[in-house]
Amino acid sequence: MVERQVRKIDAEFPPKVKFLFAPHPYKVLYGGRDGIKSWSAARALLLQGVQKPLRILCCRETQQSIRESVHQLLSEQVKALGLEYFYEVLQFTIRGKNGTEFIFVGLLNMSVTQIKSFESIDIAWVEEAQVVSKHSWTVLLPTIRKPGSEIWVTFNPELPTDDTYLRWVVRPPPEAVVVRTSYLDNQWLSAESRMKIDFLKATDPDEFDHVYGGAMRSTVEGAIYKAEIHRAEAEGRLTVVPYEPSKAVDTYWDLGYADMVSIWFAQVVGFEYRIIDYLEDNRQALDFYVSKMQAKGYTLGTCVLPWDGGVKSLQTGRSIRELLHTKGFKVRVLPMMKVFEGINAVRTIFHQCWFDSEKCADGLAGLRRYQWGEMPQNGVARREPLHDTASHPADALRSLAMHIRVPEAKQDKKPTPPPATPRLPGPYVPFG
Repeated sequence: MVERQVRKIDAEFPPKVKFLFAPHPYKVLYGGRDGIKSWSAARALLLQGVQKPLRILCCRETQQSIRESVHQLLSEQVKALGLEYFYEVLQFTIRGKNGTEFIFVGLLNMSVTQIKSFESIDIAWVEEAQVVSKHSWTVLLPTIRKPGSEIWVTFNPELPTDDTYLRWVVRPPPEAVVVRTSYLDNQWLSAESRMKIDFLKATDPDEFDHVYGGAMRSTVEGAIYKAEIHRAEAEGRLTVVPYEPSKAVDTYWDLGYADMVSIWFAQVVGFEYRIIDYLEDNRQALDFYVSKMQAKGYTLGTCVLPWDGGVKSLQTGRSIRELLHTKGFKVRVLPMMKVFEGINAVRTIFHQCWFDSEKCADGLAGLRRYQWGEMPQNGVARREPLHDTASHPADALRSLAMHIRVPEAKQDKKPTPPPATPRLPGPYVPFG
């Protein structure tokens, strides 16, 4: 009965995605919206899980809850395929009677050790992969190494500089099968979707090309630093930026634990700010970042921290500033500043910044995606940037700009007393 159902459903797959049923180490589907990418991958995985027991890791860059995963999509396809008799849909996983199991994770929220625990995975499906960072790929790919294992990648391309686009479309591995799809390949496109597509095509051709055609943008819609990045590209300031051994490398931080920590490495040469490297991670102790910084081989100068770097941890009774001091670093803690002041400071110095496009790839990806949130409905409150993965490298760059703009006063040498009730833009637990 299982084989009969598999043959019946298999006949309904569009020709472009039939390769999903053949053995390939890398299978990539990309293109515009309504291009049957996720739908096809979900169905194919469920059917293959019926044929033999598989451990399938369903990944995204960020996943704060199971609702943000493909769990719902897979659950719907279990019903659509009539496989309720075979699969048990649980709250956090999906299991087949033969031992097949679907696991759902967010790559950014996992430590290297946790990701490495998935060595026995048969298939890793990375959904919405356009925002997966270079760091996440370099951790995940070596982990999926079981003989015969596969990595499936589905995404709507966004920026031509995204690591995912460069890795899987521009320079794919020779064993990869890479297929581009669009709504034109979707024989099940609803009348409602067709109406929306035709309307957008007629009223906003550029947006249509991006949303449904998969065309690239240089920054996301509404990017805060769009003009600055365009100018930097035109002037060739996103390039190879060499390290100058005779000069110290200062580091500029955005802090977090539950959130990401972002660190830019920069040297001042003449009137230029040469940003030669970038480091980011989350859920790591301070020693992890210190070790990574020292391993780069630079002559490290001042660590420039945002104001919360001077706040003492309730767990340890010491601040990040004090902890870095004990490790031999010179540290400066910036005064508390308003977000729009920091953004203006970045805009003021951006034309003097040179970025190493390879070593700073993840940081630059964040700057391209840093955007304003929704305008308050009452029109009174100030519009704020979105607090997401892109905000952390942007906040760290504000540390660089404000360090330049606000001279260090003598009193800054003493720890600045923290506010009575610190208010932070997101969850923050000081390093232990």
